[in-house]
Amino acid sequence: MKKAYVRLVAIRSIDAYLKWAGSPLKIPQMKEPNHVLPTYSQPQIQLLLGWKPKRVTGHRLSTLISLLADTGCRINEALTTHWSDVDFDNLLVLLHGKGSKDRLVPISPELRKRLYLFQRKSEMKDGLVFGTKGGTKQGRRNVLRDFKNLCRLLGFDPPERSIHAMRHTFAINYLRKGGSLFHLQKVLGHSSLEMTRRYANLMTEDLQAVHQRLSLLA
Repeated sequence: MKKAYVRLVAIRSIDAYLKWAGSPLKIPQMKEPNHVLPTYSQPQIQLLLGWKPKRVTGHRLSTLISLLADTGCRINEALTTHWSDVDFDNLLVLLHGKGSKDRLVPISPELRKRLYLFQRKSEMKDGLVFGTKGGTKQGRRNVLRDFKNLCRLLGFDPPERSIHAMRHTFAINYLRKGGSLFHLQKVLGHSSLEMTRRYANLMTEDLQAVHQRLSLLA
């Protein structure tokens, strides 16, 4: 499964480069494997969001996880967010997406509270929200390492594609609670609705629960 995903990404990257270079060549796309997306369970999410760190670096990771869980943003979007992008008054955050496409995403009052508390504890009151002590952007590998270590510290193994699984979890939770695919597309920053439809294929237990309610034999 991992090899198929790597091939899929490689083909898409080469095709995008040929298109950018103006080449008439086009590589046939692989069909994306239809499998259950890795997500966090509700108890695991509660453990992650309920974690109470003691150090500033811990607060940085905790607040980063809160942003990922509340907005479904990509990790690079989170790591490139500046304090000037956070609109505390109107509960909005400006995310810098792929292809230099910015979008405004709503945040919850709880995330505003967590961001505000982290800003008070942080040595950097401006610049990058989750930057290093020197104000530079954190490396993704370092964040992934800390993220996985935290999961194990809390007593569970992180799912496949640990950080991106937060985005999957956000999307599935959004649909479970009645959110529309159209609005989810805007929040996630997808260029087409087809990309968002993957999340409409909810997990097996969701389908089972619906079947129990709708079955003629129920």
